[in-house]
Amino acid sequence: MQWLVKSFDTLTSQELYEILALRSEIFIVEQNVPYQDLDGKDLDAIHIFAKDNGTVVAAIRILKPGVSYPEASFGRVVVKESYRGKKLSSIMIQKGLELMETKWNVKQVRISAQAYLQKYYATFGFEVQSEIYIEDQLPHIEMAKLH
Repeated sequence: MQWLVKSFDTLTSQELYEILALRSEIFIVEQNVPYQDLDGKDLDAIHIFAKDNGTVVAAIRILKPGVSYPEASFGRVVVKESYRGKKLSSIMIQKGLELMETKWNVKQVRISAQAYLQKYYATFGFEVQSEIYIEDQLPHIEMAKLH
């Protein structure tokens, strides 16, 4: 397993294609939710992703403060179905939180999480900041890590 951390401008066209294909596979096809994945935020994001045998199998995008929220943020956390259960999402989130602290000196992070993942994100210190709302046809909840 190879972990990579790249800004949008340093992704190869193959890496970008594989990241977007994986996100489409999970968020649009698997979850059966037609939505606009390409929202412009990838251009200003740092992408952390895992490759196995040269193929992208997990990815997350990290957003600096001011892109989605006043705080730093992350999203588009995806793991290929055949790689689930190997803690890849936990590794990516931890790498993302560490990157935010070292690169931008931020400890406060805000996310829009699918509501069913509330307990999972709580394990990283995230606390609920809103009622459940619908985003992209799925129940979401705003959560923040404020220390």
